[in-house]
Amino acid sequence: MRFTTFFFDLDETLYPASSGLWVEIRTRINAYMRERLGFAAEEIEVLRERYFRQYGTTLRGLQANHQVDVDDYLAFVHDVPLAAYLQPDPRLRAALESIRARKFIFTNADCAHAARVTKVLDLDGVFDGCIDVSVIAPYCKPMPESFEKALAAAGSPDPRACVLLDDQARITRAARALGMYTVLVGKDDPGFDADEALPSLADLPSLTRYWRI
Repeated sequence: MRFTTFFFDLDETLYPASSGLWVEIRTRINAYMRERLGFAAEEIEVLRERYFRQYGTTLRGLQANHQVDVDDYLAFVHDVPLAAYLQPDPRLRAALESIRARKFIFTNADCAHAARVTKVLDLDGVFDGCIDVSVIAPYCKPMPESFEKALAAAGSPDPRACVLLDDQARITRAARALGMYTVLVGKDDPGFDADEALPSLADLPSLTRYWRI
């Protein structure tokens, strides 16, 4: 089947984990929990990890248990100097532009953060849209319902005609179970969690030459 729609994760997929950006965002999450919600420092790491595992994201866990304001949370945790961590890569833009199919960012963050990231990476105009935490609410990746909402937001393509690229194995595994073709980014081996692995998204043409797109 011809691939018509590509879903790209944002953080640590469009840019490498080695950038250190997500470490800074995680620090901001901890700061939010301490400053806004009053958690003791020794509680935060354990609670954040528990919510991440149980609810898919720390945010969803905080929403479920502490009535957190989503906009306030997202604005706080993403208030980081992106240019200190990210730099444009012409190879990445060329790789993405080589895909003659619809391309969406699909993220558990928000589109405001996605817009800032793509601007710093010089990827403005590359994507056809952004599917974010508000679109897939009250769910998040890797919940099956989040993929259903993402497909609906993209015009309801056949999942078998879709490619999902993400850095988290639990997410590629869930998407694969729904029939999507999956690429685990930042890894050398997909194992049983994805159809392909790709050390860097800039290497995408090495895979697409085998695809019908």
